[in-house]
Amino acid sequence: MTVYCIRTSQELPLSMEKAWDFISSPHNLKLITPAHYRVDIFNDVKPQDKMYKGQVIMYKVNPLKGLRLKWVTEITEVNEGISFVDEQKQGPYKMWRHEHILQAIEGGTRMDDILHYEIPLGLIGRIANWLFVSATLHSLFDYRRKKLEVLFGNMPARKPG
Repeated sequence: MTVYCIRTSQELPLSMEKAWDFISSPHNLKLITPAHYRVDIFNDVKPQDKMYKGQVIMYKVNPLKGLRLKWVTEITEVNEGISFVDEQKQGPYKMWRHEHILQAIEGGTRMDDILHYEIPLGLIGRIANWLFVSATLHSLFDYRRKKLEVLFGNMPARKPG
């Protein structure tokens, strides 16, 4: 069993409240995911709904060209205004746990993501991770970073010490 971890951090010039309002809306996932993934929520989650512990969200996604998958996640933890965790209940991974954390910083909010995932199929899964899964996930987080900068701007440069 190999569990992989990806950690990202991004500082944005918006309040904790505005950052939480954005990340706690399941429909905003589509805004920060490349269009070719074709993220669609297909259960009864309204655009105005906010995440809550126990919420189940059902998606259809295209992780690879020509491959349309059902992905079911559950929000397993919510610390209102600060963090939440989504865990895959059905989908391509053997295990997926994605923690989203907000922290107030001078002039804005730091958004941290901690993703733990495991790929099925033993050795074949480890090879797949090495060949393309890890790079695909890093690319996805890079896209999100750039998209969030477009949506909310960049933090001003900090003055040295």
